[in-house]
Amino acid sequence: MNVTTVWHGGRAFESTGPSGYPVGMDATPAYGGLGKGATPMELLLAGLAGCIGIDITMILDSFLHQIEGIRIEADGTRREEMPKGFTDIDLIFHVDGEIPDYRVWRAIQMGKEKYCAVSDSLSANINYRLILNGTEIAKPATA
Repeated sequence: MNVTTVWHGGRAFESTGPSGYPVGMDATPAYGGLGKGATPMELLLAGLAGCIGIDITMILDSFLHQIEGIRIEADGTRREEMPKGFTDIDLIFHVDGEIPDYRVWRAIQMGKEKYCAVSDSLSANINYRLILNGTEIAKPATA
């Protein structure tokens, strides 16, 4: 896979990969940017959530008619010193619908252990939580 990133002045860049969709990035004003694009660290969390989200919808494909919505929150904790990489990331899956919790947990586990290339590429500790129909569901011992 090849992604080309082009500078647009200041701290602004635009990346385009094989999909052809451009992604604009900029630093926050604290780092000399104008805040006119997502930061690379925001995009990293978005990429992680999108990757495992795609994986769980593929794993649960035959049950998607039972799911009304999926929302994934990614909350990252960064080091205080440079480089300020993520040390811990919490992925919180908000799922609404009539689907058994064990099926969702199994899909999350499979995404984590077998399919999500983004999580596999990160050194941060990634924690997973499930909120099904507004209620937090503990991770089963086998997941």
